[in-house]
Amino acid sequence: MSFFSRYKKDYAALLRLGLPILVGQLGMIVLGFADNIMVGRYSTLALASASFVNNVFNVAIFCCMGFTYGITPIVGALFTQKRHTEIGSTVRSALVLNLIFVLIVMGVMTAVYLNVDRLGQPEELLPLIRPYFLIYLSAMLPLAVFNVFAQWSYGIKDTKLPMWIILGTNALNIFGNYLLIFGHWGLPELGLVGAGLSTLFARVLGTVIIIAWFVCRKANQPYRTGFAKTRVTFESLRKIWNISIPISMQMTFESGSFTAAAVMTGWISAIDLAAFQIIVIVGTLGFCIYYSIGSAVTILVANEAGHSDRRAMRRVAWAGYHVLLSLMCLSSMIFIFFGKTLMGCFTEDPAVLAVTAGLILPLVLYQAGDATQINFAGALRGTSHVMPMLWIAFVSYIVFGIPATYLLGFPLGMGIFGIILSFSVSLFIAAALFLYFFLKSTRE
Repeated sequence: MSFFSRYKKDYAALLRLGLPILVGQLGMIVLGFADNIMVGRYSTLALASASFVNNVFNVAIFCCMGFTYGITPIVGALFTQKRHTEIGSTVRSALVLNLIFVLIVMGVMTAVYLNVDRLGQPEELLPLIRPYFLIYLSAMLPLAVFNVFAQWSYGIKDTKLPMWIILGTNALNIFGNYLLIFGHWGLPELGLVGAGLSTLFARVLGTVIIIAWFVCRKANQPYRTGFAKTRVTFESLRKIWNISIPISMQMTFESGSFTAAAVMTGWISAIDLAAFQIIVIVGTLGFCIYYSIGSAVTILVANEAGHSDRRAMRRVAWAGYHVLLSLMCLSSMIFIFFGKTLMGCFTEDPAVLAVTAGLILPLVLYQAGDATQINFAGALRGTSHVMPMLWIAFVSYIVFGIPATYLLGFPLGMGIFGIILSFSVSLFIAAALFLYFFLKSTRE
């Protein structure tokens, strides 16, 4: 009871902030499931093509998403100190910096598109990959703008606003998939291209709504004043850059290791690539649940950092870890007892289902590593001492992760089982290093 009493207040605060993020993430899971179920029912080739494009773009998406995460600890600390005008100024500088950053990333992805035929994917997938790739590319800009304002909302402890926008646009996205993939209500049957167009429209609409909320809501007046009346300076950009770029690179390296795994899976066969996509989508059930509490940990650690209370920062992080371990056990039980049922929703192809059935064990094995690294990466972000995140991710995911994927998949002859198993290697190494540097940064 004394243990529970020590953390009771933090559990309540984490759940209060984390549950709206969790609901939004569950909406993203439902969208991911619906997208892949509809595309998988349409054809196995469409599912394999979506797997390749989605996993390639995961690097770019997480790179840009991670860059916006640098806003949260800054806004969280300013919010605790009631410096609302400075929050608006921070949002303006962050918006300018993120627009420049996302355009650079889009340029890199354009170069990838021009060389997509050199990445060793099955020849029959290229006619489906190319148009879907271009649509996904155009959706990056509105997503980056939305994430800037979403992180502002999280930083001021309003986690419900992004939740409702995500839920609403996801429902619209699923309806658009129904209309455009299969050609209902007199609309053309566009297959995978229809799924891409529906996603693009939903992202644009979500961005318009959150900007309108920032501009029109009366309670946001102090933030609008700071946004409108302060100049973007080199110093303000440098402050955001110094926090944002290590987080961005951490998420880039992490997602890059998964993308490399997808590319290597494509070397085996289109069947294995389709199975890989199903496992990754099912695995996001765990990731998104963990991410919601990890984001709440970041917000609350940033609030305590505004008071320079290092002991409270540690207490929040450990409370978050207790919650995440419970959620990790829940996710693992779902995968063990309902994994085959979930995977059967995505395709009726018996060859694909046979491959996915054998991948539940490595899927469950990496859940503990994923939950741990998300919690302490979030806690480290909240301290604003984020520079170690860059090399932690490089060592974990690039130096160890990608070689482990290749070694287990090919020289050791384990195929796609070894590829999924290799995720445990990088995630547990990252978890240990994030924990060490968080404890180091919060010493008295």
